[in-house]
Amino acid sequence: MSAPPSTAPAKRSPYRPDLLAGYTALVTGGGTGMGRAMALAFADHGADVVVASRKKEHLDPVAEEIRKRGRRALAVPVDVRDFARVEALRDEIEREFGALDILVNNAAGNFLAPVSDLSPNGWNAVVNIVLTGTFHVSKAMLPLLEKRAGRASVTNIIATYAYAAAPLVAHSGAAKAGVLNLTRSLALEWAHRGIRVNAIAPGPVDTEGASSHLFPTPEIKDRILSTVPLSRFAEADEIAHAAVYLASDAASYVTGDCLIIDGGLSWSTRFLGE
Repeated sequence: MSAPPSTAPAKRSPYRPDLLAGYTALVTGGGTGMGRAMALAFADHGADVVVASRKKEHLDPVAEEIRKRGRRALAVPVDVRDFARVEALRDEIEREFGALDILVNNAAGNFLAPVSDLSPNGWNAVVNIVLTGTFHVSKAMLPLLEKRAGRASVTNIIATYAYAAAPLVAHSGAAKAGVLNLTRSLALEWAHRGIRVNAIAPGPVDTEGASSHLFPTPEIKDRILSTVPLSRFAEADEIAHAAVYLASDAASYVTGDCLIIDGGLSWSTRFLGE
């Protein structure tokens, strides 16, 4: 099956440019893919942005793009598995910006492997980045988020297979299912602190990282496309627009929820393997 021509809408944002004016955002995994798209979208709508990931060479170009948009930027290499390093990141953000309005836990790791071939090290690597890393960053940033009580928010990036299952990604699915539960737990615990906590569950997104790790061949990509009612992958900017919404006052009464963005895949009766 050949992929049909993309019917993705234009990348123009549906929101006003000053929607997040005066806000400061932190995006982990902010150097590439969806993280980069979200970081730039926050800047496009008036926010100063901190981008963090393990590889500084990915962060510096994003920080430069943010500055070209007239916003302040901070690029900090950090491994979210290291709580002491995450605490140091918090202190650096506090020195530079004073507080934090938006946290996006996007740092992730993934690769295709059946459980029969999955090593304990492979399992731990993914679970520690996705689940433990989300816990580390959320806990460390809490004091900065509390300074913006009433408008502060956390958005955790998971995946649609956190709800159900998918072959070859049990390690990632289990970790992201844990993040979904953590999202709901924090929403309840932090509501009285004036902090909203939500999640976004993208379906297949057309980024370089996803393509190389999750659908590396045309055959796999076509097979996935055959299950998506909208017959295309999401664009990273479409996920970014959702993140802007959840971080804004437009979502002021939304907490403990998960926004599924998958072109109808979750509700399709056409399954992989048929």
